[in-house]
Amino acid sequence: MNEIWGIENTNQIWHWPIAIYLFLAGLSSSALLTALSLKWSNAKSYIAFIKSGILISPIAIIIGLIVLIFDLSNPLNFYQLLFHYNLKSVMSIGVLLLLFYTPICVIYALAIYKEFLQKTFFSFFIKSFKFMFDFLEVKLIYIERILFILGVGVGVYTGFLLSAIESFPVYNSPILPVLFLTSGLSSGIAACIFFGILFFKKDLLEEKSKYLLAADLRVIPIELLLIFALFMGLYFQGKGYIIPIISINFSFLSCIFWIGVIGCGVVIPSIISITALKNHAYRLNFILLNSFCVMLGVLALRLFILYAGNFYDLN
Repeated sequence: MNEIWGIENTNQIWHWPIAIYLFLAGLSSSALLTALSLKWSNAKSYIAFIKSGILISPIAIIIGLIVLIFDLSNPLNFYQLLFHYNLKSVMSIGVLLLLFYTPICVIYALAIYKEFLQKTFFSFFIKSFKFMFDFLEVKLIYIERILFILGVGVGVYTGFLLSAIESFPVYNSPILPVLFLTSGLSSGIAACIFFGILFFKKDLLEEKSKYLLAADLRVIPIELLLIFALFMGLYFQGKGYIIPIISINFSFLSCIFWIGVIGCGVVIPSIISITALKNHAYRLNFILLNSFCVMLGVLALRLFILYAGNFYDLN
């Protein structure tokens, strides 16, 4: 058997690039859904977070797809995925969703940032395709609705991709898609806050971040409950190998779980969020740290699940 990070009895099928891809795809869809929800609420005080989410979504999904393509056995043949579909396959449905989601996401971001692009070297591109941008402005609400539906689809796809692998009990748990969807939403909100503060500070009303912080704080107990339910479900199904993996044995996987998932993803954000909300101390540095830790915790969760899912019963 292969040995991964000091623990034996593994049958590794996917590696860390898939975890990064799943993280970025979930981040893209969740950031977009957060931005559109805020935009439709006509909350102009959230403009920094709206701009952030719209910018993050195409960048994150493009980087994620590049990572995925280079992880393929034959990266140069990736285009074949665009012509061969099996609607009974979760992966194939996901490719079909991304085929529409990614370009529309890019086009929508260009339409939103049209005025900014006109002040850069992209101004020639804007003038050359002025008719297209004029059309987009008229049909913007319809594009947003289509993107919202596609964003939900991409978020669901990232949750169900691993669960379609029936031979690996951790992946095949019905709780895993819900856990990925919930944590993905958390990372999307955190990303909107983090990059909104970094790049759109002039549009930022600091006290408005408390509502998004509160939303993120409500997701954390749900994530914990889902993780606990996932582990208990595996244990009572006789899949006892999950216990030594998460025990504090200082293996790399246990460190990812306790330091990454629990420490960065749960403990630190909870302390910062509760303190900021209770004392109204909206210090940007602490809010940035909170959002960064949430995203890091979600990435750690995907890494942990990806590798822990490859373990068979050690008993």
